[in-house]
Amino acid sequence: MSGILLPDLGTEIIVPACAVIGILFSLIQWYIVSQVKLSPDSGLANNSKNGIAESLIEEEEGLNDHSVVAKCAEIQNAISEGATSFLYTEYQYVGIFMVAFAVLIFLFLGSVEGFSTSTQECTYDKTRRCKPALATAIFSTVSFLLGAVTSLASGFLGMKIATYANARTTLEARKGVGKAFIVAFRSGAVMGFLLAANGLLVLYITILLFKLYYGDDWGGLFEAITGYGLGGSSMALFGRVGGGIYTKAADVGADLVGKVERNIPEDDPRNPAVIADNVGDNVGDIAGMGSDLFGSYAESSCAALVVASISSFGINHEFTAMLYPLLISSVGILVCLITTLFATDFFEIKVVKEIEPALKKQLIISTAIMTVAVAGITWVALPPSFTIFDFGSQKEVKNWQLFLCVAVGLWAGLIIGFVTEYYTSNAYSPVQDVADSCKTGAATNVIFGLALGYKSVIIPIFAIAASIFVSFSFAAMYGIAVAALGMLSTIATGLAIDAYGPISDNAGGIAEMAGMSHSIRERTDALDAAGNTTAAIGKGFAIGSAALVSLALFGAFVSRASISTVDVLTPKVFIGLLVGAMLPYWFSAMTMKSVGSAALKMVEEVRRQFNTIPGLMEGTAKPDYANCVKISTDASIKEMIPPGALVMLTPLIVGTLFGVETLSGVLAGSLVSGVQIAISASNTGGAWDNAKKYIEAGNSEHARELGPKGSDAHKAAVIGDTIGDPLKDTSGPSLNILIKLMAVESLVFAPFFATHGGLLFKIF
Repeated sequence: MSGILLPDLGTEIIVPACAVIGILFSLIQWYIVSQVKLSPDSGLANNSKNGIAESLIEEEEGLNDHSVVAKCAEIQNAISEGATSFLYTEYQYVGIFMVAFAVLIFLFLGSVEGFSTSTQECTYDKTRRCKPALATAIFSTVSFLLGAVTSLASGFLGMKIATYANARTTLEARKGVGKAFIVAFRSGAVMGFLLAANGLLVLYITILLFKLYYGDDWGGLFEAITGYGLGGSSMALFGRVGGGIYTKAADVGADLVGKVERNIPEDDPRNPAVIADNVGDNVGDIAGMGSDLFGSYAESSCAALVVASISSFGINHEFTAMLYPLLISSVGILVCLITTLFATDFFEIKVVKEIEPALKKQLIISTAIMTVAVAGITWVALPPSFTIFDFGSQKEVKNWQLFLCVAVGLWAGLIIGFVTEYYTSNAYSPVQDVADSCKTGAATNVIFGLALGYKSVIIPIFAIAASIFVSFSFAAMYGIAVAALGMLSTIATGLAIDAYGPISDNAGGIAEMAGMSHSIRERTDALDAAGNTTAAIGKGFAIGSAALVSLALFGAFVSRASISTVDVLTPKVFIGLLVGAMLPYWFSAMTMKSVGSAALKMVEEVRRQFNTIPGLMEGTAKPDYANCVKISTDASIKEMIPPGALVMLTPLIVGTLFGVETLSGVLAGSLVSGVQIAISASNTGGAWDNAKKYIEAGNSEHARELGPKGSDAHKAAVIGDTIGDPLKDTSGPSLNILIKLMAVESLVFAPFFATHGGLLFKIF
């Protein structure tokens, strides 16, 4: 333990203590949000400040406050019930898959040594005996199930918090934009801290429990832990794809018929798809995104731990240095806690134009404080010099070099976030140019939007490439894994900012449906527009970290499968490279088509209701919301299975039939092409959405020339937004799961592929 200042006992206290602090902080935030009451008798209960009652817009306009509060509560209840019902249905199907895949893991890994219970040669040290392959099979299966359940719980809790907060945000908007912002942001923070803390705590407890059996065999222990990342990401895939199809089918149906054909406002209660649309925000943007970022966190931790276990940390059994990745995440929770207070307690937002800068400051403050915190934890948790496994040899590394690896990932994340913001926020020229192109119709809007998406790939790719080069030069694959962890170390803040968007979107929908005044809708729209940009920033983080995570997992896979070099010029590898680069396109085609066919059914149903229900357009009859919710649910459950199967089965088929070399080509190909498509799809969709909002808001002379709502330019913008919906909320975000999931799955099954893989090449 020479040179490590932090004793093992300190690590054993810090990691769980930070996780518990994160959970407690999220509960405090939830309690504060719960003080905004949704019962009519307390509509005015929280309206006093220093004993002086604040007047409400509703009162000034002579509206009945009690009926508005009751209406908001009723709409919130309908959205919450729809979201809960969908997730229960989705989880039943996913649960069956989870059990089936767990059995598959056990059978594949158990068969490596013929289900033998006797000890085997250690993979990286032939002089020692390690635990049997059957133990790896059992423990990998258990960790897979733990990761899967934690991922589902993350998504479900996020959805519950969002549906709890949406109407409360609407009601606070009556007092001012600042009050509404704080409720939405606090609610996002509940989700962010719960997810970060739960992910850390479950992983830490799992390591301690597995250690009881594995003892000194740390290589075997952390190989089994990789199942945790696989469980997290496989559930995230179904959450992202299923939720994405649900939300975009409803959104496209509501927009095309409501806005374009019937010329009624967004979230108008006469629109039959309006409840399904608002439910979709919670099951796609919240539950899916929660599972996705949990998966990234779990995988980057697992990749770092696997490489560390065969480096000097693992060989010398240095527990504190070994858990360096978990210490980064622990400190990250404390840093995010301080950062959150800047938005909720230290500064108050008074006007609309302060919203977006406040959210951007969250990213800058968390990154700056985290850089200092990482320097501190690196100094106390690592020896001054150590060795890191580097494809068969040990590379000597200094602790300051590892600090730079984490810092490079951290700052690369910030760069990607800001570039994404530049290309998707309507405050800057790229989106304004897209809005301007709507003057000549939908076709030019689509052309400008696609060009913007492709162009937005350039700087993020350079940032990812630079962080890969620096971190690999300093600390080989371990450097890349901790760079990914650096990018995700402020995950609690990232998630708070990300979840804020859909909560604000829902708040605007509830204001419209409850018949609240135009000025309140303007406030919620301002919150929502900022939320759109922050959602794009969140996706940028997720995609950037996915690239680093999958590369680190790829390195761990290559080491575990005993591949000395991956030679692109050999036919086995090159064919894998080509097929791997094609997979993101195949996957995107499936998800886009799924949204299209589900939206088609939704459009037909909305048209049918408008044409057959007398008095619907006049507002004297109520639409059948339940039928639209059912269409979205049925379509998404049915359509999420083929894309999920494509991603989950590809590594198994390629590894078993063609062997580890071809599989390494597939992983490299899918990583290189998947990252590019994911960034361009997310940014194109985000830009189209904000171009539409730019015209609708009419906050500048240029925007007023293009508007108002219902003008030809606005209709062209709505069509662009509709095309962009599946790009930014279904295909784009799901692709980062594709590249991570295939890599972590290959790593988990590496012992089987290395022993029994390549059947076709063995036959021929």
